[in-house]
Amino acid sequence: MTVRIGVIGVGMIGQDHIRRLTQVLAGSDVVAVADTDAARARDVAGGLAGATAYATGEELVAAPEVDAVLVCSWGPSHEQYVTAAIRAGKWVFCEKPLATTEQACLNILDAEVSHGKRLVQVGFMRRYDPAYRALKASIDGGEIGAPLIFHSGHRNASVPSHYTADMAIVDTAVHDIDVARWLLDDEVVETMVVTPRKSGRGGPLQDPLLIMLRMRGGAIVNIETSVNIAYGYDIRGEVVGETGTVELAESATVLVKRQGVVNARVPEDWRERFIRAYDIELQDWVDNCRRGTCGGPSSWDGYAATVVTDAGLAAAKSGGWAPATLRDKPMIYG
Repeated sequence: MTVRIGVIGVGMIGQDHIRRLTQVLAGSDVVAVADTDAARARDVAGGLAGATAYATGEELVAAPEVDAVLVCSWGPSHEQYVTAAIRAGKWVFCEKPLATTEQACLNILDAEVSHGKRLVQVGFMRRYDPAYRALKASIDGGEIGAPLIFHSGHRNASVPSHYTADMAIVDTAVHDIDVARWLLDDEVVETMVVTPRKSGRGGPLQDPLLIMLRMRGGAIVNIETSVNIAYGYDIRGEVVGETGTVELAESATVLVKRQGVVNARVPEDWRERFIRAYDIELQDWVDNCRRGTCGGPSSWDGYAATVVTDAGLAAAKSGGWAPATLRDKPMIYG
């Protein structure tokens, strides 16, 4: 079976996923696209054999030739497209965020629960990164005892001019929040945001930030976001346990030792660092669609991440701890 996919939102990430689905991965075909920029949608469809450009995402979801939907549109539009796909009984992969408000996430949860089974996978690609998977295997295997502290670092060389202070939490740290929940197999109960000395490279932006998470089981997570650090895109991670530590290795595949200096490449951006994770993630989604199942990060994971980022925004304003309160977890999410 070839999964016939419709892509809603054909900006940078949408087009990158189309390239991945049509040139790298197996078992799928992109048969439809939609975008608020109709001309761009037509241009992208014109480069795909037999693909149709639809005027709206809802029309794409309803199209009989579409088996599964890939949502890569603007975050505030995710709810309408994901719920439309659920109502149509179609598999849907939604790039993060699941939705931009807690209520919108709850609406998606309610729609999926009413449908009676999972249809939605959320794009938290770090769970598919081989290095993070090795980190989790070490924790789950008991190699360092019970995890007590997770240090997570998210560093960008620079960010675009439209990047705001809130985005450090809702767009950048959201990945660290999700991976903390996954690595520790636990939920966040409260968060606090600390502002260190401000970098001179960030203009008016408060950069860096230190975001603290207290987990239900008592572990503490600290997330450093440094988004104007100049030297490259660098993702750090170390878990401190009762009997040892485990951390992500450097991402460079080789070290060059020459004239008394050791050199290693630092990735330029997220696409370079996580290209393999994106490939594995989407191939897993396609394979699950072919089997008639749904795996990977769920709508619950997307909802939990949004609740925690909202708490982070509240904590940044108050200067204290802010609670992250979740509804009861529906049974379909395990």
